[in-house]
Amino acid sequence: MRPQSQALQQVLQTLENVAAACERPVARLLAVSKTKPPEAIRALAEAGQRAFGENYVQEAVEKIRLLKPLGLEWHLIGHLQSNKCRDVAEHFDWVESLDRARLVEPLNRFREGHGRPLDVLIQVNPDGEAGKSGCDPAQIDALAALVAQSPNLRLRGLMAIPEPSEDREVRRQTFRRLRGWFDQLRASYPQADTLSMGMSDDYDLAASEGATEVRIGSALFGARD
Repeated sequence: MRPQSQALQQVLQTLENVAAACERPVARLLAVSKTKPPEAIRALAEAGQRAFGENYVQEAVEKIRLLKPLGLEWHLIGHLQSNKCRDVAEHFDWVESLDRARLVEPLNRFREGHGRPLDVLIQVNPDGEAGKSGCDPAQIDALAALVAQSPNLRLRGLMAIPEPSEDREVRRQTFRRLRGWFDQLRASYPQADTLSMGMSDDYDLAASEGATEVRIGSALFGARD
C-alpha cells in the first residue's frame, strides 16, 4: 500500500472512531492539496479520495484541467480575490471562503450556464483575529441572505480557521461557538448542511464537536512544500 493510501486510511479510521463515540455520522474528508503536484493528488484519488481543497486559484485551475478525467470535486478554501471570481465560478465545485458581500454578484454571474449552482460556505473569523480572512459572526445572516437569493449559488454552511492554540480546550470552545452559529444558520436555511472546521492537528476534536467536514493536508500529503 502506498504511503498516502495508508495515511488516508488512518484519517478515515480516526473519523469513524470519533463518529462511533459521539453517535453521529462520519465527517466528510476534504484533502488539502495546495502546493502538491498532480501526481500526489492522483495517488490519493486512486485510493478513493474524491474531494480536494486548494488555496491558490491559478495553481488549482491547472490541476483541475489536467486531472479532469478523474472526475474529482474541487473546493476553493483560500482567500478569494475579486479578480479571481470568474476562474473560480467556471472551474470549482465549491467556494468555502466567501467572506464579503461584493463577491456574491460576480460569482453568481460567472456561474451562469455551468449546469449546477456553485456550492458556497461562508467563512467566519471566530476569534476576531486581525488580518485573517473571514467575516465577523454578526455578518453571517446578511451574507447568507445574499447567497440564498442568487440563483447560481447554493448556500451550504460555514467554514472557519480558529486561532491556533496549544490548549485543546480553547480550540474546543471555539468549535462549539461555530457549531452554535451553524445551528442558527440552519434554522433559517435548512439546506445548509456543512460545517467545515478542523485540520490535521485537531480534526478529531472538531469532528467530536460537530464538524461535518474536516480539511486535512499534512496528515495525508506530508509537510507542505
